[in-house]
Amino acid sequence: MSDSNWTVGKVARRCGVKVSALHFYESKGLIHSYRNSGNQRRYKADVIRRVSLIKAAQKVGFTLEEVKQTFAKLPDNRTPTASDWKKLSTAWREDLNNRIAYLERLRDLITGCIGCGCLSMKNCPIYNEGDRLGNEGNGAVILEKNSK
Repeated sequence: MSDSNWTVGKVARRCGVKVSALHFYESKGLIHSYRNSGNQRRYKADVIRRVSLIKAAQKVGFTLEEVKQTFAKLPDNRTPTASDWKKLSTAWREDLNNRIAYLERLRDLITGCIGCGCLSMKNCPIYNEGDRLGNEGNGAVILEKNSK
């Protein structure tokens, strides 16, 4: 099979995704295919790199929209080269560092209290009497406060 004649099934197997995921990624403009003379969908080999980046990004919590915005910075929406990716990934690096710091704080607080502001835990070390934390925000207020 030539480098520009990958079937959707072969790409799906090679990337470890379902065929429906490839169709979804294509509908979102994240990957591109072309039709052969028999009107069958075909991909160039570089689609594997794009799908791998999509999967890696999703695994660490980036949205498909964030991935799309990153890919859009490439000339002609091409698949990133190593040089391209070195430049593009700098923004992700800072975001990942922030996520790692947040997860470390969560790990360290998870067995005690993350400051969610709940009113239900009778043995909560920072019992939120009168929902005073509700005035400071929603969710895990103390954890979020410490992440800024």
